[in-house]
Amino acid sequence: MKLLLTTLLLLSLSLPSWAQGNTISGVVRDKLTNQPLPFVNIIVSGTTTGTTTDLDGTFTIGNITTEFAQLQLSSLGYAPLMTEVIYLSRIRPVQVNLEMEPFAETLTEVKVSAQTFVLRPESPVSLQNIGVDLIEKSAGANRDISKVLQSLPGVGTTSSFRNDLIVRGGGPSENRFYLDGIEIPALNHFSTQGASGGPVGLLNVDFVREVDFYSGAFPANRGNALSSVFEFKQIDGNKDRTAMKAAVGASEVSLSVNTPVGNKTTLIASARRSYLQLLFKLIDQPFLPTFNDFSFKTKTRFDDKNELTILGIGAIDQFKLNPSPNPSEEKAYTLSYLPAYEQWNYATGLSYKHFFSHSYLTIVASRNKLNNTSFKYRDNIETAENLLYDYVSNETEHKLRAELSARPMNYTINVGMGAEQALYDNRTFALLYNQQGLTQRLYQSDLEVLKWSAFGNVSHPYFDQRLTLSMGVRMDANNYNAHMRNPINQLSPRLSASLRVAPMLWFNTAVGRYFQLPAYTTLGFRNNNGVLVNNLNGITYIQNDQLVAGFELRPNEYTKFSIEAFIKKYDNYPFSVTDSVSLASKGNDFGAFGDEEVTPTSHGQTHGFEIMARQRSPRGYSYLFSYTYVISEFSNYKGELVPSSWDSKHLLTLTLNKTFKRNWSVGAKWRFVGGLPYTPYDFERSQMVEAWDAKGKEYLDYSQFNGRRAQAYQQLDLRIDKTYTFKGWSLGLYMDIQNAYNFKLNSPLKLVQQKDANGNPIILNPEAEKSQQKYALKTLQTTSGTLLPSVGLIVEF
Repeated sequence: MKLLLTTLLLLSLSLPSWAQGNTISGVVRDKLTNQPLPFVNIIVSGTTTGTTTDLDGTFTIGNITTEFAQLQLSSLGYAPLMTEVIYLSRIRPVQVNLEMEPFAETLTEVKVSAQTFVLRPESPVSLQNIGVDLIEKSAGANRDISKVLQSLPGVGTTSSFRNDLIVRGGGPSENRFYLDGIEIPALNHFSTQGASGGPVGLLNVDFVREVDFYSGAFPANRGNALSSVFEFKQIDGNKDRTAMKAAVGASEVSLSVNTPVGNKTTLIASARRSYLQLLFKLIDQPFLPTFNDFSFKTKTRFDDKNELTILGIGAIDQFKLNPSPNPSEEKAYTLSYLPAYEQWNYATGLSYKHFFSHSYLTIVASRNKLNNTSFKYRDNIETAENLLYDYVSNETEHKLRAELSARPMNYTINVGMGAEQALYDNRTFALLYNQQGLTQRLYQSDLEVLKWSAFGNVSHPYFDQRLTLSMGVRMDANNYNAHMRNPINQLSPRLSASLRVAPMLWFNTAVGRYFQLPAYTTLGFRNNNGVLVNNLNGITYIQNDQLVAGFELRPNEYTKFSIEAFIKKYDNYPFSVTDSVSLASKGNDFGAFGDEEVTPTSHGQTHGFEIMARQRSPRGYSYLFSYTYVISEFSNYKGELVPSSWDSKHLLTLTLNKTFKRNWSVGAKWRFVGGLPYTPYDFERSQMVEAWDAKGKEYLDYSQFNGRRAQAYQQLDLRIDKTYTFKGWSLGLYMDIQNAYNFKLNSPLKLVQQKDANGNPIILNPEAEKSQQKYALKTLQTTSGTLLPSVGLIVEF
């Protein structure tokens, strides 16, 4: 690390650099009509630099000396606007498209000003926004947007090497992701089918301009979520010239292009290839992961009334085992149970907008597919008699959604409907050990589910903007069974209010009911006779009632303090027949989630509060402090509420970023996560030869489900960036240090086989029948967390 720092310092002194101001150009339009707006006043926030749009709504601002900037817009008859944070290229002008909302200016006492932080009338609480500044420079993230999300209030994680998102005590299967308004099923490579986790994010941060994060008060046009909704918004392509960017990170290389395609169309596209398998093989890790991903987006503006966006994103992931002749006990343990698998997925879609005189229509059509293949052999010897697990599954969705947005007489209205076709197939062989002894799971499943929905929301301010009310309703249904076919059973009303109780203080609240369909792995599960047992068991939508209330203080346009209390009550959650635990506590492992027999009999609740302080300063520094206290409980086999697997109690995060002269920037993030509950192992069951051979690891004692609690986790991440600007190109270098003080977390004890002098497992009673034989086992203490420095290089030209 000393060598890396010294190198950066020497480069800053020795390499030539062309000092130049950055330039922003673009066009300002009416959000409802798409017409260009002339005479809009625009200034760079925190400065006196600015301009006014011309008759065509276009503008150019030059000589901006910062790397990131926000623009303040004001115009008669329109609500003031503060843009998201804009990344300024040092080698070419940045182009932006800005939209202003019509506003009835009848105010007498209250002055409405532009705000740095995002405001939504339907979601006055539980909404956070992160911009490109935090995405690009977040310490410990290594340009992985999934890790950036872990800095947000209420977001917990399960381990240091996975990106499972645990929002306000809800499971990793309760989140939904949208990219430019088009739903994408996966956010990570090596994702868990039926959930949201995985170790590496797959979105290209070069194209993401901001993220809206809803941890509650979800908009009515966003369904099938219980814990969070993420809206990722990408940049539009350049209209006049081609730009390219190449990056070499700690685990991958990437290339992206931003270019015009004709007079009316722009294109952004990227591809990435990892070399993790080479690094893991070099350090003799027990597994070798490889990932590839791609993305593209075109935007065509036919005229002022019509525009079309087409995008796609996909990934190909391979996970191979790496046996070695004399592995350590920890590596041998990992190799004994970890399957090999291959996974690929993609999502592609189009969004068409047509603008009327005072409203606009959006039509979204998309297709996404996930293929998941996994297998495991005893002792990793690939013969038919050693096969333990063989799994092949496909999920395909076709979606269509139409929305009409309007703003008559200062009412904000959004109404629409949607339809989906879901295709699911599964081919499973698994060797299992249960109360009946050694058994097989062998089934094939093909399933088609047709879904439909309707939604609407209306918002309106009252009393000179002192009070804003918003009311919405949503209905969902599908043809899986009679109960879910009736949309009244999934009627989802919601109401929110925001009251200005003092010039800088608001009281905000929201209440709503939300529904989510169980995973396709659950809907399509069959027993060995081919029966959809979960359908017979009456599986239905999971229901979640939420209430959130809190205060928000904004002493100036750059600073925000808030406190929120929340409660979420769950009903009809799937309950595992095999393990006698709620599926709410599952979903953070590799492979598939929910492919088992369940009943809709689990209930639970999470509740707590959040405290947040945040500042975005135009002077180049920002901070985000958040503390969440959360209790998460779900019913056990007795119907009693017990801690869920996400009951961390305490989540504390502090993120700091600062930019300096000569294109230096530094960042730091410290994170504390309270110890999570865990279930101890069942020693007697684990030592049975047939049981161990079927699974390759210990069995848990679900009669003591989450009866113990792990050690609390903490981590400090650091980051240093330096950029050099040359004529026509730039070079960026960064060093990212994860877990800077090398904190070690002791994992729950595991069991491993005792071996004899020849390396064979010891059987305590070799003369007994095989069904009664027992292995000699011993405990294994493992740790997670290690100091991980990495460097990256970014070339823009």
